[in-house]
Amino acid sequence: MNLPNKITIFRVCMIPIFLLFFLWEGLPYGNYIALAVFIIACISDAVDGRLARKHNLVTNFGKFMDPLADKLLVCSALICFVELGYVNSVIIIIIIAREFIISGFRLVAADNGLVLAANYWGKLKTTAQMVMCILLIVHFDNTFFFALEQIFIWLSLVLSVVSLIDYIVKNKNVFKE
Repeated sequence: MNLPNKITIFRVCMIPIFLLFFLWEGLPYGNYIALAVFIIACISDAVDGRLARKHNLVTNFGKFMDPLADKLLVCSALICFVELGYVNSVIIIIIIAREFIISGFRLVAADNGLVLAANYWGKLKTTAQMVMCILLIVHFDNTFFFALEQIFIWLSLVLSVVSLIDYIVKNKNVFKE
């Protein structure tokens, strides 16, 4: 197993650690430790992808597990936000549904021998979601941060829908196969 794949597995292993620190009520500095774990996991995503491309270490395992690890990390955080009452469940259901639809779409494309790369809207969506997650993990009890959280929650929702529509429209030929 190569280094990028080991980093991907490391990211998956960080999810229960993130959940433990984020959800354990009364744990001193739990949110900050959870935040550090979340940020390290996000950075590891960039590192493993860069290493795999730079050193020609792209594998089928990595193509499958890397996006899955990302989805598991982000979806775990999103579900926690619903549990804690930070975000309405309908918003999170829409965001997670988008991830399932795109994953299914990519599987259909792969079955037809096509590789569908992430697009500009998808990258913006991911960035907005990461910022939203970071804000909600820390969750400062202050009007400015509440407003900022709300902006990124709604921005994540809008970008999830826009990126889904854009992705389907630009790749509609996948359904013609």
